[in-house]
Amino acid sequence: MTSFKQQKRILDVITALILMLLFMPVWIIIPALIFIESGMPIFFTHRRVGEKGKEFDLLKFRSMVKGADELLHSHDKKLLKKFKDNDWKLENDPRITTLGKVIRSLTIDEFPQLLNVLRGEMSMVGPRAYVKKELREQTKKYPTTKKYVSQIISVKPGITGPWQTSGRNEVSFKVRAKLDADYAQKKSIWEDIKILFKTPKAMISKW
Repeated sequence: MTSFKQQKRILDVITALILMLLFMPVWIIIPALIFIESGMPIFFTHRRVGEKGKEFDLLKFRSMVKGADELLHSHDKKLLKKFKDNDWKLENDPRITTLGKVIRSLTIDEFPQLLNVLRGEMSMVGPRAYVKKELREQTKKYPTTKKYVSQIISVKPGITGPWQTSGRNEVSFKVRAKLDADYAQKKSIWEDIKILFKTPKAMISKW
């Protein structure tokens, strides 16, 4: 009998390959549009915390201006404060390009994470892939969430997950961490399949 990890890996690889083939035009059209609008690079890589705390480079189609991270963390203290006060999220982020607004609203910027799944760094379903500094600062802000971190990083982070499909996208770190920890503790293949089927509806509800 196959283990949960083996079942999950099979589900991940099959789902990722189907989605890559199904949306093949996206892999041609979006890079071309990004290049036309703002040149290279096409992809944005960001260090995130994976399973067992091992960091990896999460991939996205670039939806922000070049040097967006540097702009936020080194050159705009007001924007950085707003970002941190809002639990590491920004509404009307001025760094997002015109095309970036479109591909973010359609969640197309997340497509390259299918490569992270095939490389075994991520799963189709799992907790949010957190930034190391984000975990450190947010657990200081919300001390009761420290107990959740070990559960969250006990599994691979996912492209989609419990909080994305809960109908509560704009939630605080405190709520999100609890949802992620609960998923990691109760994980099952059927739960993953349910979340995968809920994801398209959750994406459409953002439009």
